[in-house]
Amino acid sequence: MELLAVSVGQPRPALYNGKEIATGIWKAPVAGPVRVRRLNVDGDRQADLTVHGGVHKAVYAFPVEHYGFYQERFGPGPFGFGHFGENLTIRGLSEDEVRIGDRYRVGGALLEVSQPRSPCFKFGLRMGSREAIKACVASARTGFYLRVVEEGAVEAGDRIAAEHWDEAAPTVAEVHRLYFLDRSDLAGLRRAAGCAALAPAFRDEFIARLAALG
Repeated sequence: MELLAVSVGQPRPALYNGKEIATGIWKAPVAGPVRVRRLNVDGDRQADLTVHGGVHKAVYAFPVEHYGFYQERFGPGPFGFGHFGENLTIRGLSEDEVRIGDRYRVGGALLEVSQPRSPCFKFGLRMGSREAIKACVASARTGFYLRVVEEGAVEAGDRIAAEHWDEAAPTVAEVHRLYFLDRSDLAGLRRAAGCAALAPAFRDEFIARLAALG
């Protein structure tokens, strides 16, 4: 498991439905060590802090194995590292094996998996097609967000080492499935709602669904 690139970006203007918005999804790789802090990566900033950033979405990781899937459908490619708005482009970790609450040592930082990405309209804007949002949801090739348990410096080439995992916790892919694709799986909802490491926005949604389902 390896960190291939660290990417950052600042909010920039973009046109959406004829209106100018601000977005920080455009990111580019940086050379050398970069410090990962509790709420962000040095040099990186989000435009809308009501839905991006914060403790539970401090760092966004995206598997390089997904690049080909999106390039084939939404090229021209090849896409450069950071194209999907990720801070960390990684190799060797996928949503169907990474579990909520898993902790990984990357360089000098210790990071904890908190939730999958929920693609918004800015993902479609970056990819040049609204169909990219549908493809992301249908394929569950989302990447995942991480909390910063221990701040530290990371850089391209760092090894990623697992330090903690819980076989009872749902995978990132399972949480995505429950949230978008299988809204009435009672056993799955109970498992996810009972996972203390799952970001509150997801836990609250699953608890509300369980209540509605009786």
